[in-house]
Amino acid sequence: MFLLLAGCQARPGMLRPVLESEGGLYVYFAPLPQEAARLTYRVESVSARREDGALFPLAVSFREVNLREGSRERLAALGALPPGRYSGLTIKVRDAILKGEDGDSALLLPEEPSRIDVPFDVNRRRGTVLVLSLLYRESLHSGFRFLPVFHAVIPGKLAVGLDAFATSRAGNTVTVFDKLTGRVVGVIPTGAGPSGMALDPRRRKAYVALSGDDAVELIDILSGESVDRVRLAPGDAPAELVLTPDGNTLLSVNAGSNTVSVIDPVSLFEEVRIPVGTGPQSILVDRNGRRAYVFNASSDSVSVLDLPGRRVAATVPTEAEPVRGDFSRDGKLLYVAHRSSPYLAVLDPVTLAVVRRIYVGTGATALKVDARTNRIYLARTRTGQVEIFDPIAALPSDFIATGGDVSFITIDGEGNNLLLVLPGERGVRMVGIVNRKTVAQVDVGDDPYGVTLMGER
Repeated sequence: MFLLLAGCQARPGMLRPVLESEGGLYVYFAPLPQEAARLTYRVESVSARREDGALFPLAVSFREVNLREGSRERLAALGALPPGRYSGLTIKVRDAILKGEDGDSALLLPEEPSRIDVPFDVNRRRGTVLVLSLLYRESLHSGFRFLPVFHAVIPGKLAVGLDAFATSRAGNTVTVFDKLTGRVVGVIPTGAGPSGMALDPRRRKAYVALSGDDAVELIDILSGESVDRVRLAPGDAPAELVLTPDGNTLLSVNAGSNTVSVIDPVSLFEEVRIPVGTGPQSILVDRNGRRAYVFNASSDSVSVLDLPGRRVAATVPTEAEPVRGDFSRDGKLLYVAHRSSPYLAVLDPVTLAVVRRIYVGTGATALKVDARTNRIYLARTRTGQVEIFDPIAALPSDFIATGGDVSFITIDGEGNNLLLVLPGERGVRMVGIVNRKTVAQVDVGDDPYGVTLMGER
């Protein structure tokens, strides 16, 4: 996934400013056509062209374009722009090469940047996405001149139920994409450090933890806008969110203050905050919405919350640095993965007793149990794969090669796909559960954190 050419692909700045008076533009390259298999070119610059002719340079994030790197949709450039009406883009290309039987041939390039006429509006604190398709035959002249011609479109909205959302902490955005094809249809600018998300399909709302703003932001899925937020206490640094199954309670794990905020998701009123262990990493709610389990990495414990009573019912000691947990298919077992222990602990969620330990190796980062098959998907650092465990045999039965560390795993129950977040490669990979093949790859931006979607299993 995201095989970037070392030294060739430039990334935008790791930390981008929160949009205040400006809007965001996000330019994607559509997959190269198969007929362009022999072509390689480098993007030197991309600029937005306002109606008055003023040019605004964008940060180029994908420079070397060829069929191998450009066989899927790629985030090519992005930037903050003053609000207003724009007439299109300009793209400057250099070092175009055409492969032939007798070797590579350098193509002649125009001195002036290529113009792309596509009118679009930029609105304050809103994101605009443009997708550019290279018209190969119109761009190649006489076999030795490359005059790039692009067709640009603004993606349309998705059909109900196909939405997927991924956060970029460094980019301060939520990327919206088609959960079946991986096609990006929107980018929603947020506050600082968007991390975990919770989705309310019934109300068509999404909640985003803003770790840099000590707040939780509310997104209207239909409009694709941030519409409200609840401000937490200074230093809370919320990291993860979860909704109870009835959708009536939103829980925020505040990593900075070692608390969990209980929030009314309709009024966005923080009802109470519950102290938990040190360094809470994630949270899990049982199926009846009465208990929540908070995994405290720094205090080696799980805080068990009594949600109706708004209190800590128990604190369970664990092995070193618990980071994630998930229930078995029937809900009768709770699996706990640890960063610094080689064992996956299996707890009885009622008695809180450890009933089994499964050797998996150290460095756990992500955990997901498939509610349909009961298989356990576990990612660890520096392995370049997601291991699949049979819960009965307690042994790995298969693996999915990823080529990089996976920080988050979820499952699309309708498409029967795994969605894997790979921070080092700035995106999300969708993998078929049955055939283990990559379905799609989505460029999200720097430091992606989490992904959620309609029809999540």
